[in-house]
Amino acid sequence: MNPCNFSHTTFILIGLPGLETAQFWIAFPLLFMYIVAVLGNCTVIFIVRTENSLHAPMYLFLCMLAAIDLALSTVTMPKILALFWFNSQEITFEMCLTQMFFIHALSATESTVLLAMSFDRYMAICHPLRHAAVLTNTVTAQIGIVAVVRGSLFFFPFPMLIKRLSFCGSNVLIHFYCVHQDMMKLAQADIMPNVVYGLTAILLVMGVDAVLISLSYFLISHAVLRLPSRTERTRAFGTCILHIVVVLTFYVPLIGLSVVHRFGNSLNPIVHMLMGSIYLMVPPVINPIIYAAKTKQIRSRVLAMFKITCNKELQAVGSS
Repeated sequence: MNPCNFSHTTFILIGLPGLETAQFWIAFPLLFMYIVAVLGNCTVIFIVRTENSLHAPMYLFLCMLAAIDLALSTVTMPKILALFWFNSQEITFEMCLTQMFFIHALSATESTVLLAMSFDRYMAICHPLRHAAVLTNTVTAQIGIVAVVRGSLFFFPFPMLIKRLSFCGSNVLIHFYCVHQDMMKLAQADIMPNVVYGLTAILLVMGVDAVLISLSYFLISHAVLRLPSRTERTRAFGTCILHIVVVLTFYVPLIGLSVVHRFGNSLNPIVHMLMGSIYLMVPPVINPIIYAAKTKQIRSRVLAMFKITCNKELQAVGSS
């Protein structure tokens, strides 16, 4: 057995270098973002599940996206808050591997759901007569299962690839959480298999999805521009804007984080942390706000829920 292979050791999360005294206060905005993400995504899931008129592929995919964002933020945020408030820097090797797997697998699952949403828009605009027949609720549920299985299978080897490495030197991680790129850089061993498989998995999942999403919107744009009426073109593009914004919110930070990991070794660690924080924290907060604000069915149901709550509170105050 390799004496340097500590399979039960701990890693250290360093927080914000140079801003240790400010971390306590920085945690409050992070907590607020987490609360917004939990409330927003839970609201979307509740509304889509209870409103029969929203049991359509577009909203079911949105419900899946909300569930993924909820899980992704919950996997990381409690440990980040513990780090900032209680200086809980240590994370066990097993917990780090578990967190790493869920971060990568959930990200891959979200990428697949975004691809499915773009296919839904493609069918609705380019083949409207076949849309209902092709994308039934059963098919939508099957796509959701495939997304979970695909993300899990592609990134299940990551923990095993890390376990085979020897960690004899530094155990200090760059980010507030555990990711494959960060952990493998600490190893005192040949990490080429990790690099090759990690790049392959990213390209076969996120890379392929990004290409197919781009292709779907190219075909959508081509079909929309052929519509005779400007009003029809505007309405068709309007149905896609929300999804395009959500796609960019996911892929732009992902690409930025990948570039920083690949070419940013000389950058300040805060840059790595900032990119990683944007990638994990911004989409779960932004996505439900975008859809709740811009989707009429969800917005009206949210307003109705607030009205009912306010009326009950006023009645309780009046009776007292």
